[in-house]
Amino acid sequence: MGLITYSGIATKIRAMESRLFTPQQFREMAVLEDVRSAADYLKQQPAYADIFTRLNDNQLHRGNIEFLLTRSEYQDFARLYRFSGLSQRRFLDLYFMHYEINIIRRVLHNVMSGKPEAIDLSDFQQFFDRHSSIDLVKLAQAENLGEFAAELKGSSYDMLFSQSDPERPLSLTEYEIRLDLLYFNTMWKVKDKILTGQERKIIRHCFGSRLDLLNIQWIYRSKKYYRLPASDIYALLIPVKYKLRTEQIRRMAEAPSLEEFFSLLSATHYGKLPEAQWSGQPDVEGMYQQILNRIYNSTGRRYPYTIAVIDSYLYAKEREIRRIIATIEGIRYGLDPDAIIDMASKQ
Repeated sequence: MGLITYSGIATKIRAMESRLFTPQQFREMAVLEDVRSAADYLKQQPAYADIFTRLNDNQLHRGNIEFLLTRSEYQDFARLYRFSGLSQRRFLDLYFMHYEINIIRRVLHNVMSGKPEAIDLSDFQQFFDRHSSIDLVKLAQAENLGEFAAELKGSSYDMLFSQSDPERPLSLTEYEIRLDLLYFNTMWKVKDKILTGQERKIIRHCFGSRLDLLNIQWIYRSKKYYRLPASDIYALLIPVKYKLRTEQIRRMAEAPSLEEFFSLLSATHYGKLPEAQWSGQPDVEGMYQQILNRIYNSTGRRYPYTIAVIDSYLYAKEREIRRIIATIEGIRYGLDPDAIIDMASKQ
C-alpha cells in the first residue's frame, strides 16, 4: 500500500533532492567576495535561478534575500502538495502552520519595532488563500499591534494576542514564546489524529526528538546567556516530553552551574548519543543540529514510502535556506570562509 500511495511523490522528491546544495556548493559560496557575487551564484543554481534572476544591487539587503529564499521554500511545498494524495495533504495542511507562524512572527517584529514598514506578500496570495484561513496578505499591512490582533480574530491565534494585560503589555519575546508553544502543542496533538501505525511512530520520533532537543537548548541558553532562575526557565519550556523524563528536565533547569547542567545532560538519552562530545566545552547547538540531521536523514532513507520522505525533504529544504542565509551574512561581514562554513553548519 505504501509503495502504491507514495511512488509518485517519492520520485518527485528524489528529483527535488538532486537540486539541494552539496557541501561543495556551500564551500564555493563561502569563498565569494561579496553579497552580489553570492546572489549571482544563486542565480546559477537550478532551485534558485528563477527567483533570483531579477535581483538588482538595490535589493541585496538581508530582508529581501530572505524573502526570495522563502519563495523557493513555498514553491517546493506547493509542488509536493500537488503531487500528494488525500492522506499526505492532511499532513501538509498541518505542516503549513509552520509557514503561517513564520509570517505572523515576521509581521509581529515589524509592528512592534516602532518603525512599521509595509511587507508585500502579494506574490504569495494564491498560496496563502489555498492553505490558510487567515488573510496573511492583509495581516502584513497592519501598522500597529491593535490592527495586527484584529486581523487574527476568530483564528487559532486569537487568544494569544487578545488576552494580554494592558497594564503589563507583553514583549516581542513573550509573544514569540506563545506562538512557539501553540505550534508545538498543536503539532504534537493533531499528528495522532491524522496519522496511524508506522507513520505516527515516525513523526512522533522526529518531532518528539526535536521538542526534547529544543528544551535542552533553551535551558542551556537561559543559563549561559541570561542566568534565569528555574521558575523563569520552566515558563519557556515546551510541555511535551519524548525521551526526556520530567525529573531530568527539572534537575537541568535547577542546576546551579553550567558544569552541573552538562553533567546531568550527559546522563540523558541525548547525552549518550554519538553526536554528544563531552571533551572540553560541549557544543549544545551543534549537538542539536547533528542529532536532528541524522534522525531526519535516516528516517527519509529508511522509510521512503511513508510520510517520512515528505517530512525529511521539508526539513532539509528549511535547513538549506537557513544555511544559505548564514553564509551570505558571513560574506557580508567579511568572515573567514572556514568560519562561515562552521557557522552555517550549525543552522
